[in-house]
Amino acid sequence: MKIVWSIFAALLLSSAHAKPVPSTNDRSMEVTWPAGSAGTGKVVFDLTPGKPLFSEISLAGKRIAAAVDPAFVVTVGRRDLLSQNRWNIFFDKVPNRPYQTYLLSVGKTDASLKTEGSRTVVTIGPVATETFRGRLEITFYHGSPLFNVAAVIATEADAKAIVFDAGLFTRSEAWQQIAWINTGDSLVASPFPARDTARNVPVKYRAIAAAGQQGAIAVFPPPHQYFYPLDEAFNLRFTWYGNNYRGLVKGQGIGIRQELQGDKRFVPWFNAPPGTEQRMNFFCLLGVEGNAETFAAVKRFTHNDTYVKIPGYKTMSSHFHNEFVMKVMMAGNPVPEKPEFVDVFKQLGVDIVHLAEFHYTADPRGPDDKRLPQLKALFELCEKQSDREFLLLPGEEPNEFFGGHWLNIFPRPVYWVMSRNGQTPYVEEKPGYGKVYHVGNKQEMLQLLKDEKGLAWTAHPRTKGSVNTPDIYNHETFFLSDRFMGAAWKAMPADLSEPRLGKRVLDLMDDMNNWGARKTVIAEADLFTITQENEMYAHMNVNYLMLDKIPAYKDSWLPILDAMQHGRFFSTTGEVLMHALKINGKSSGETFQLPAGGTADVALTLSWTFPMQFVEIISGDGEKVYRERVDLSETEAFGEKQFNLSPQLAGRKWVRVEAWDVAANGAFSQTFYIRP
Repeated sequence: MKIVWSIFAALLLSSAHAKPVPSTNDRSMEVTWPAGSAGTGKVVFDLTPGKPLFSEISLAGKRIAAAVDPAFVVTVGRRDLLSQNRWNIFFDKVPNRPYQTYLLSVGKTDASLKTEGSRTVVTIGPVATETFRGRLEITFYHGSPLFNVAAVIATEADAKAIVFDAGLFTRSEAWQQIAWINTGDSLVASPFPARDTARNVPVKYRAIAAAGQQGAIAVFPPPHQYFYPLDEAFNLRFTWYGNNYRGLVKGQGIGIRQELQGDKRFVPWFNAPPGTEQRMNFFCLLGVEGNAETFAAVKRFTHNDTYVKIPGYKTMSSHFHNEFVMKVMMAGNPVPEKPEFVDVFKQLGVDIVHLAEFHYTADPRGPDDKRLPQLKALFELCEKQSDREFLLLPGEEPNEFFGGHWLNIFPRPVYWVMSRNGQTPYVEEKPGYGKVYHVGNKQEMLQLLKDEKGLAWTAHPRTKGSVNTPDIYNHETFFLSDRFMGAAWKAMPADLSEPRLGKRVLDLMDDMNNWGARKTVIAEADLFTITQENEMYAHMNVNYLMLDKIPAYKDSWLPILDAMQHGRFFSTTGEVLMHALKINGKSSGETFQLPAGGTADVALTLSWTFPMQFVEIISGDGEKVYRERVDLSETEAFGEKQFNLSPQLAGRKWVRVEAWDVAANGAFSQTFYIRP
């Protein structure tokens, strides 16, 4: 075993204290850290082979757990790298091919400790499973009773896809109670069934807790990173508790889990490319006041799974295939006064919802006597469910004319049919509907967008049905038009080695900027069924549009389209918020002039829940992309700060800003343009 004594000594002088506990065999070490108003946290590690790794976990002098081990159950399958676009593939069904499940083995021959800003990091290893090798990293966050347990593993084998379950377990009977919040948002607590086999539980807020006589420990995943992309946001019982979990975890425990079959549609799991360090991890939050207080503290990290209000902004989310019109209204089923999906969005704090109805369920190509009543029903639904605080907007994923998959939005209800024969006029008046368009090719589609001041953009670019777009049409007239807004961002594919989500589209933003195309990228959810039971927040994201108020449904929605088109917004998973961002006094979407020295003045106001990891300033000169990372490891949980940064941008044509926290939650701005 190796102990890095110099790091211990350095830590004794810091705000967190780490020291070896006196013992005859030097097989243990103790870490204490300032846990904010909760007091002091302490974890004692036992590095003796065969003994539980955490010999004690305590807060404010109260022992919360003892003789506890971390557990990682890793399932390894094979990625389809041939049929579509290698690691960007979504249309994969990994569990339909052979896979194996393993319990990660944890050795204790190597141990070290270091400080990283306001964090204390203990590294223990080696760990191994299948062809993967690596280490454990336990990170303690100063200012909070929060720590993270990660198995950081890598393989040199190709085409690996993984999922993992994880948690804490003990072979003693130290935990008396188990607790969670059910999908009805009620706290459930019961005696810990020490001799029961493990159970999988549907919960809200993705957390489960175990309590002893002096306190509780809640276990929960990174709220978005842990959930690989699926079409459906079903609640698949993402937590577990009990004894002998999956026949591999030999003790009673609690933890997080994945359903190997996903939503039984396309199930891509996580990418694990050769040589990448996959960070399988979960968070632990300590509490001494009771279950209700512990879960209230957990919920704060995601604002209670809502998007908070910011003055001068309105929240907007896009791309939902709920298909309420075809499944309920046009099917002749009873139409509730308040559909469930509307309440779901309102409870999430989404002010504006842009639908994507009629996705392979309706008659977009006509005939008119089918298509027009479907549109009319959609418009009536949106108008009825909209009010002064909430706006439901019609939208479709037409997938006609331009190539690949794309979405559209108009500033008012527009009747249009996605086909036209030689005898049908492009536009005509029809009784009961007014102006009706028939569109037969990409030129007419672009003309419709111009005539009605609509916008279009590539849905899920470079994956799914847009695997080659917008790249294959980036030279075409419709793409170069100001009516083609750009593309949409989602955390897809999933890769636990990345400190950010959705690299696929963030890279596309940079490419489009270097192409010289002034395009914007909105966040999209791309989900189907919307219910209260679903794990919606994990799969959601939102755009904060620079709007003082929501337009009334009966008025033009043009202010929304203008904000989208001209980059007056930022996008976020919800935990990191860009309250204000100016570069040389300009807002995103605008153009600014650099001073003679080429140094820009970036004024950024951020707030966050999880401790921050970094801010990155990304710029380009038309060919290359440049990155300047600002380390934020000094930050603690639940902060707000204005950053004044001075990046050197001489020779650059554009710049944008991203901000990411320790759970890979983040926010990104739209592009600023630099005048030559």
